[in-house]
Amino acid sequence: MPCRLLRTIALPLFFVVAGGSNASGQSLRQLSDRTGVLIGTAVRPEQLSEAAYSSTLAREFNLVEAEDAMKWWVVRPDAQTFDFRQGDQLVAFARAHGMKVRGHTLVWGRSNPPWLTERHFTREQLSALLQEHIRKIVTHYRGQVFAWDVVNEAFDEHGWLRTSIWHDQPGIGSRVGSTAYIEQAFRWAHTADPAALLFYNDAEGETVNVKSDAIYLMVKDFKQRGVPINGVGLQMHVFDLSPDIEGIDANIARFTALGMQVHITELDVALPTNADGSVRDGADLGKQAEIYRKIALACLRHPGCTAIQTWGFTDKYSWIRSTTKGSKGAALLFDSGYLAKPVYLALKSALASRAQHPVTARAPAQ
Repeated sequence: MPCRLLRTIALPLFFVVAGGSNASGQSLRQLSDRTGVLIGTAVRPEQLSEAAYSSTLAREFNLVEAEDAMKWWVVRPDAQTFDFRQGDQLVAFARAHGMKVRGHTLVWGRSNPPWLTERHFTREQLSALLQEHIRKIVTHYRGQVFAWDVVNEAFDEHGWLRTSIWHDQPGIGSRVGSTAYIEQAFRWAHTADPAALLFYNDAEGETVNVKSDAIYLMVKDFKQRGVPINGVGLQMHVFDLSPDIEGIDANIARFTALGMQVHITELDVALPTNADGSVRDGADLGKQAEIYRKIALACLRHPGCTAIQTWGFTDKYSWIRSTTKGSKGAALLFDSGYLAKPVYLALKSALASRAQHPVTARAPAQ
Protein backbone atom coordinates (compact mmCIF):
# COMPACT_ATOMS: atom_id res chain seq x y z
CA MET A 1 0.00 0.00 0.00
CA PRO A 2 1.18 3.55 -0.65
CA CYS A 3 2.84 5.41 2.19
CA ARG A 4 4.57 8.67 2.98
CA LEU A 5 8.34 9.09 3.09
CA LEU A 6 10.24 7.53 5.94
CA ARG A 7 12.09 9.87 8.30
CA THR A 8 15.60 10.34 6.99
CA ILE A 9 19.23 10.32 8.09
CA ALA A 10 22.40 10.28 6.01
CA LEU A 11 23.71 6.90 4.90
CA PRO A 12 27.13 5.94 3.54
CA LEU A 13 26.73 5.10 -0.13
CA PHE A 14 28.72 1.91 -0.56
CA PHE A 15 27.78 -1.53 -1.75
CA VAL A 16 29.80 -4.70 -1.27
CA VAL A 17 28.57 -8.18 -2.15
CA ALA A 18 29.51 -10.47 0.72
CA GLY A 19 29.89 -14.21 0.54
CA GLY A 20 31.80 -14.39 -2.74
CA SER A 21 30.90 -17.06 -5.25
CA ASN A 22 28.97 -19.02 -2.62
CA ALA A 23 26.46 -16.15 -2.26
CA SER A 24 26.18 -15.48 -5.99
CA GLY A 25 25.66 -19.17 -6.76
CA GLN A 26 22.59 -19.57 -4.58
CA SER A 27 19.07 -18.25 -4.93
CA LEU A 28 17.47 -16.00 -2.35
CA ARG A 29 15.35 -18.96 -1.34
CA GLN A 30 18.38 -21.17 -0.70
CA LEU A 31 20.01 -18.48 1.42
CA SER A 32 16.72 -17.93 3.25
CA ASP A 33 16.62 -21.59 4.21
CA ARG A 34 20.06 -21.20 5.76
CA THR A 35 19.12 -18.14 7.83
CA GLY A 36 15.65 -19.21 9.00
CA VAL A 37 14.13 -15.95 7.75
CA LEU A 38 11.45 -16.31 5.09
CA ILE A 39 11.93 -14.45 1.80
CA GLY A 40 8.64 -13.53 0.19
CA THR A 41 6.84 -11.38 -2.31
CA ALA A 42 3.34 -10.17 -3.15
CA VAL A 43 1.83 -11.96 -6.13
CA ARG A 44 -0.84 -11.45 -8.77
CA PRO A 45 -2.40 -14.84 -9.66
CA GLU A 46 -3.15 -13.70 -13.22
CA GLN A 47 0.60 -13.51 -13.87
CA LEU A 48 1.31 -17.11 -12.85
CA SER A 49 0.68 -18.28 -16.41
CA GLU A 50 3.69 -16.22 -17.56
CA ALA A 51 6.62 -18.63 -17.58
CA ALA A 52 9.30 -16.10 -16.61
CA TYR A 53 7.15 -14.80 -13.76
CA SER A 54 6.27 -18.18 -12.28
CA SER A 55 9.75 -19.69 -12.67
CA THR A 56 11.43 -16.69 -11.03
CA LEU A 57 8.88 -16.74 -8.23
CA ALA A 58 9.33 -20.43 -7.49
CA ARG A 59 13.14 -20.26 -7.68
CA GLU A 60 13.74 -17.21 -5.51
CA PHE A 61 11.01 -17.15 -2.83
CA ASN A 62 9.59 -19.44 -0.15
CA LEU A 63 6.76 -17.11 0.91
CA VAL A 64 3.94 -15.54 -1.13
CA GLU A 65 1.15 -13.11 -0.40
CA ALA A 66 -1.73 -12.01 -2.59
CA GLU A 67 -1.65 -8.36 -3.66
CA ASP A 68 -5.42 -8.20 -4.09
CA ALA A 69 -6.79 -11.75 -4.41
CA MET A 70 -7.88 -12.03 -0.77
CA LYS A 71 -9.25 -8.50 -0.32
CA TRP A 72 -12.95 -7.75 0.16
CA TRP A 73 -13.67 -6.47 -3.33
CA VAL A 74 -12.29 -9.67 -4.91
CA VAL A 75 -13.44 -12.29 -2.42
CA ARG A 76 -16.89 -10.84 -1.73
CA PRO A 77 -18.28 -9.03 -4.79
CA ASP A 78 -21.75 -9.01 -3.19
CA ALA A 79 -23.20 -9.72 0.22
CA GLN A 80 -24.14 -13.31 -0.58
CA THR A 81 -21.13 -14.44 -2.65
CA PHE A 82 -17.68 -15.58 -1.58
CA ASP A 83 -15.34 -16.04 -4.54
CA PHE A 84 -12.11 -17.82 -3.56
CA ARG A 85 -10.89 -18.65 -7.07
CA GLN A 86 -7.99 -16.20 -7.23
CA GLY A 87 -6.80 -16.95 -3.71
CA ASP A 88 -7.10 -20.69 -4.31
CA GLN A 89 -4.95 -20.36 -7.42
CA LEU A 90 -2.20 -18.69 -5.41
CA VAL A 91 -2.43 -21.25 -2.60
CA ALA A 92 -2.24 -24.11 -5.12
CA PHE A 93 0.90 -22.62 -6.67
CA ALA A 94 2.48 -22.21 -3.24
CA ARG A 95 1.65 -25.78 -2.25
CA ALA A 96 3.08 -27.14 -5.52
CA HIS A 97 6.36 -25.32 -4.90
CA GLY A 98 6.72 -25.79 -1.14
CA MET A 99 6.02 -22.14 -0.27
CA LYS A 100 4.25 -20.58 2.70
CA VAL A 101 1.30 -18.19 2.23
CA ARG A 102 0.49 -14.94 4.05
CA GLY A 103 -3.13 -13.82 3.91
CA HIS A 104 -3.80 -10.14 3.15
CA THR A 105 -6.06 -8.60 4.39
CA LEU A 106 -9.21 -9.26 6.46
CA VAL A 107 -10.04 -5.72 7.60
CA TRP A 108 -9.11 -2.49 5.80
CA GLY A 109 -10.81 0.88 5.58
CA ARG A 110 -10.06 1.12 1.84
CA SER A 111 -10.77 -0.92 -1.31
CA ASN A 112 -14.07 -2.22 0.00
CA PRO A 113 -16.87 -3.00 -2.51
CA PRO A 114 -19.63 -0.42 -3.10
CA TRP A 115 -22.32 -2.77 -1.81
CA LEU A 116 -20.57 -2.63 1.58
CA THR A 117 -19.63 1.05 1.74
CA GLU A 118 -22.71 2.64 0.14
CA ARG A 119 -25.44 0.83 2.02
CA HIS A 120 -26.55 2.14 5.41
CA PHE A 121 -25.92 -0.81 7.69
CA THR A 122 -26.56 -0.57 11.39
CA ARG A 123 -23.64 -1.28 13.70
CA GLU A 124 -25.14 -4.65 14.55
CA GLN A 125 -25.52 -5.58 10.88
CA LEU A 126 -22.01 -4.45 10.03
CA SER A 127 -20.56 -6.36 12.97
CA ALA A 128 -22.32 -9.53 11.83
CA LEU A 129 -21.04 -9.03 8.26
CA LEU A 130 -17.45 -8.61 9.41
CA GLN A 131 -17.59 -11.60 11.74
CA GLU A 132 -19.02 -13.74 8.94
CA HIS A 133 -16.39 -12.46 6.50
CA ILE A 134 -13.47 -13.25 8.81
CA ARG A 135 -14.89 -16.64 9.79
CA LYS A 136 -15.54 -17.82 6.24
CA ILE A 137 -12.24 -16.66 4.75
CA VAL A 138 -9.98 -17.82 7.57
CA THR A 139 -11.83 -21.13 7.84
CA HIS A 140 -11.61 -21.66 4.07
CA TYR A 141 -7.81 -21.26 4.21
CA ARG A 142 -7.32 -22.93 7.58
CA GLY A 143 -4.11 -24.95 7.51
CA GLN A 144 -3.11 -23.37 4.17
CA VAL A 145 -2.43 -19.74 5.14
CA PHE A 146 0.09 -19.67 7.98
CA ALA A 147 -0.21 -15.93 8.80
CA TRP A 148 -2.82 -13.21 8.27
CA ASP A 149 -2.71 -9.45 8.11
CA VAL A 150 -5.87 -9.23 10.19
CA VAL A 151 -6.16 -5.43 10.19
CA ASN A 152 -4.40 -3.14 7.73
CA GLU A 153 -3.53 0.56 8.03
CA ALA A 154 -5.92 1.52 10.83
CA PHE A 155 -3.83 4.49 12.09
CA ASP A 156 -3.10 7.82 10.40
CA GLU A 157 0.27 9.59 10.37
CA HIS A 158 -0.59 11.37 13.64
CA GLY A 159 -1.25 8.14 15.50
CA TRP A 160 -5.04 8.52 15.47
CA LEU A 161 -7.40 5.81 14.24
CA ARG A 162 -8.55 6.49 10.69
CA THR A 163 -12.17 7.12 9.92
CA SER A 164 -13.67 3.98 8.36
CA ILE A 165 -16.84 1.95 8.19
CA TRP A 166 -15.33 -0.38 10.78
CA HIS A 167 -14.31 2.29 13.26
CA ASP A 168 -16.88 5.09 13.17
CA GLN A 169 -18.94 5.08 9.95
CA PRO A 170 -20.93 3.50 11.57
CA GLY A 171 -18.36 1.24 13.26
CA ILE A 172 -19.05 -2.21 14.66
CA GLY A 173 -20.07 -1.17 18.14
CA SER A 174 -16.93 0.31 19.67
CA ARG A 175 -16.67 3.89 20.80
CA VAL A 176 -14.81 6.42 18.67
CA GLY A 177 -11.08 6.39 19.46
CA SER A 178 -11.16 2.83 20.77
CA THR A 179 -9.16 -0.03 19.30
CA ALA A 180 -11.93 -2.44 20.29
CA TYR A 181 -12.91 -3.15 16.67
CA ILE A 182 -9.32 -4.19 15.93
CA GLU A 183 -9.28 -6.39 19.00
CA GLN A 184 -12.55 -8.01 17.98
CA ALA A 185 -11.21 -8.79 14.50
CA PHE A 186 -8.21 -10.56 16.02
CA ARG A 187 -10.42 -12.59 18.34
CA TRP A 188 -12.69 -13.67 15.47
CA ALA A 189 -9.68 -14.63 13.31
CA HIS A 190 -8.13 -16.66 16.13
CA THR A 191 -11.38 -18.54 16.68
CA ALA A 192 -11.53 -19.42 12.98
CA ASP A 193 -7.93 -20.74 12.91
CA PRO A 194 -6.16 -20.97 16.29
CA ALA A 195 -2.92 -22.09 14.60
CA ALA A 196 -2.54 -19.10 12.26
CA LEU A 197 -0.19 -16.24 13.14
CA LEU A 198 -2.11 -12.96 13.35
CA PHE A 199 -0.50 -9.64 12.38
CA TYR A 200 -1.35 -5.97 12.48
CA ASN A 201 0.07 -4.38 9.28
CA ASP A 202 0.74 -0.71 8.54
CA ALA A 203 2.74 1.83 6.53
CA GLU A 204 4.61 4.94 7.70
CA GLY A 205 5.34 3.33 11.06
CA GLU A 206 8.52 1.55 10.02
CA THR A 207 10.74 3.81 12.10
CA VAL A 208 10.18 5.17 15.61
CA ASN A 209 7.65 7.99 15.24
CA VAL A 210 4.22 9.10 16.43
CA LYS A 211 2.43 6.51 14.38
CA SER A 212 4.58 3.56 15.42
CA ASP A 213 4.30 4.75 19.04
CA ALA A 214 0.51 4.42 18.77
CA ILE A 215 0.81 0.97 17.22
CA TYR A 216 3.27 -0.06 19.91
CA LEU A 217 0.93 1.03 22.70
CA MET A 218 -1.96 -0.88 21.12
CA VAL A 219 0.09 -4.04 20.70
CA LYS A 220 1.42 -3.78 24.25
CA ASP A 221 -2.13 -3.40 25.57
CA PHE A 222 -3.32 -6.38 23.52
CA LYS A 223 -0.43 -8.49 24.75
CA GLN A 224 -1.11 -7.62 28.39
CA ARG A 225 -4.81 -8.45 28.06
CA GLY A 226 -4.37 -11.69 26.15
CA VAL A 227 -5.67 -10.53 22.79
CA PRO A 228 -4.45 -13.12 20.24
CA ILE A 229 -1.90 -11.07 18.29
CA ASN A 230 1.38 -12.61 17.15
CA GLY A 231 3.12 -9.94 15.16
CA VAL A 232 3.44 -6.62 13.42
CA GLY A 233 3.93 -6.06 9.69
CA LEU A 234 6.11 -3.12 8.68
CA GLN A 235 5.32 -2.30 5.06
CA MET A 236 8.58 -0.51 4.20
CA HIS A 237 7.69 1.38 1.01
CA VAL A 238 10.68 3.72 0.59
CA PHE A 239 10.26 6.77 -1.65
CA ASP A 240 13.55 8.52 -0.95
CA LEU A 241 17.14 7.33 -0.80
CA SER A 242 17.93 8.02 2.85
CA PRO A 243 15.56 6.07 5.11
CA ASP A 244 16.07 6.04 8.86
CA ILE A 245 17.81 2.68 9.21
CA GLU A 246 18.69 3.28 12.87
CA GLY A 247 15.04 4.05 13.61
CA ILE A 248 13.88 0.96 11.73
CA ASP A 249 16.29 -1.17 13.74
CA ALA A 250 15.10 0.35 17.02
CA ASN A 251 11.47 -0.13 16.04
CA ILE A 252 11.98 -3.81 15.22
CA ALA A 253 13.82 -4.20 18.53
CA ARG A 254 10.99 -2.79 20.64
CA PHE A 255 8.26 -4.85 18.97
CA THR A 256 10.23 -8.08 19.22
CA ALA A 257 10.96 -7.26 22.87
CA LEU A 258 7.18 -7.46 23.42
CA GLY A 259 7.29 -11.02 22.12
CA MET A 260 5.94 -10.05 18.71
CA GLN A 261 7.20 -11.43 15.44
CA VAL A 262 8.01 -8.74 12.89
CA HIS A 263 7.53 -9.23 9.16
CA ILE A 264 8.75 -6.71 6.62
CA THR A 265 5.72 -7.04 4.38
CA GLU A 266 5.84 -4.69 1.38
CA LEU A 267 9.44 -3.63 0.80
CA ASP A 268 10.30 -1.62 -2.31
CA VAL A 269 12.60 1.35 -2.93
CA ALA A 270 11.44 3.74 -5.66
CA LEU A 271 13.90 5.60 -7.89
CA PRO A 272 13.40 8.71 -10.07
CA THR A 273 12.72 7.51 -13.62
CA ASN A 274 12.44 8.91 -17.14
CA ALA A 275 9.29 8.76 -19.23
CA ASP A 276 10.33 5.38 -20.68
CA GLY A 277 10.80 3.91 -17.20
CA SER A 278 14.59 4.00 -17.22
CA VAL A 279 16.45 5.17 -14.13
CA ARG A 280 17.47 8.84 -14.39
CA ASP A 281 20.77 8.43 -12.56
CA GLY A 282 22.54 5.07 -12.77
CA ALA A 283 24.26 5.76 -9.45
CA ASP A 284 20.86 5.45 -7.78
CA LEU A 285 20.91 1.70 -8.41
CA GLY A 286 23.85 1.38 -6.03
CA LYS A 287 22.14 3.58 -3.43
CA GLN A 288 18.98 1.49 -3.75
CA ALA A 289 20.96 -1.72 -3.30
CA GLU A 290 22.56 -0.42 -0.13
CA ILE A 291 19.16 0.52 1.30
CA TYR A 292 17.82 -2.98 0.68
CA ARG A 293 20.91 -4.50 2.27
CA LYS A 294 20.72 -2.32 5.38
CA ILE A 295 16.98 -2.89 5.87
CA ALA A 296 17.49 -6.64 5.52
CA LEU A 297 20.34 -6.57 8.04
CA ALA A 298 18.17 -4.59 10.46
CA CYS A 299 15.67 -7.45 10.32
CA LEU A 300 18.28 -10.19 10.45
CA ARG A 301 19.83 -8.75 13.61
CA HIS A 302 16.69 -9.55 15.61
CA PRO A 303 15.56 -13.14 16.25
CA GLY A 304 11.92 -12.04 16.24
CA CYS A 305 12.08 -10.62 12.70
CA THR A 306 11.15 -13.72 10.72
CA ALA A 307 10.22 -12.61 7.18
CA ILE A 308 11.35 -10.13 4.53
CA GLN A 309 8.82 -9.64 1.77
CA THR A 310 8.84 -7.33 -1.25
CA TRP A 311 5.73 -5.84 -2.86
CA GLY A 312 6.18 -7.68 -6.13
CA PHE A 313 9.54 -8.73 -7.51
CA THR A 314 9.73 -7.46 -11.09
CA ASP A 315 9.53 -3.85 -12.23
CA LYS A 316 7.26 -5.09 -15.03
CA TYR A 317 4.33 -5.26 -12.61
CA SER A 318 5.24 -2.78 -9.87
CA TRP A 319 2.55 -0.37 -8.65
CA ILE A 320 5.04 2.49 -8.29
CA ARG A 321 4.98 4.00 -11.79
CA SER A 322 1.19 4.12 -12.06
CA THR A 323 0.90 5.68 -8.61
CA THR A 324 3.58 8.34 -9.23
CA LYS A 325 2.47 9.05 -12.83
CA GLY A 326 5.77 7.73 -14.14
CA SER A 327 8.05 9.95 -12.08
CA LYS A 328 9.37 7.02 -10.05
CA GLY A 329 9.80 3.29 -10.52
CA ALA A 330 12.48 0.59 -10.85
CA ALA A 331 11.79 -0.32 -7.21
CA LEU A 332 12.19 -4.09 -7.20
CA LEU A 333 14.74 -6.91 -7.47
CA PHE A 334 14.36 -7.72 -11.16
CA ASP A 335 13.88 -5.43 -14.14
CA SER A 336 11.02 -5.78 -16.63
CA GLY A 337 12.92 -8.52 -18.45
CA TYR A 338 13.49 -10.49 -15.22
CA LEU A 339 17.19 -9.65 -15.12
CA ALA A 340 18.59 -9.34 -11.60
CA LYS A 341 19.53 -5.81 -10.52
CA PRO A 342 22.21 -4.72 -8.00
CA VAL A 343 19.54 -4.75 -5.31
CA TYR A 344 19.10 -8.50 -5.80
CA LEU A 345 22.78 -9.07 -5.08
CA ALA A 346 22.55 -6.74 -2.08
CA LEU A 347 19.75 -8.76 -0.54
CA LYS A 348 21.72 -11.94 -1.14
CA SER A 349 24.71 -10.27 0.50
CA ALA A 350 22.72 -9.62 3.66
CA LEU A 351 21.37 -13.17 3.77
CA ALA A 352 24.79 -14.68 3.09
CA SER A 353 26.42 -12.69 5.88
CA ARG A 354 23.74 -13.77 8.33
CA ALA A 355 23.96 -17.39 7.21
CA GLN A 356 27.68 -17.29 8.04
CA HIS A 357 27.02 -15.65 11.43
CA PRO A 358 23.54 -16.80 12.52
CA VAL A 359 21.52 -15.05 15.21
CA THR A 360 20.73 -17.46 18.04
CA ALA A 361 17.21 -18.21 19.28
CA ARG A 362 15.47 -16.92 16.16
CA ALA A 363 11.69 -17.12 16.51
CA PRO A 364 10.21 -19.94 14.42
CA ALA A 365 8.34 -18.84 11.29
CA GLN A 366 6.00 -21.85 11.83
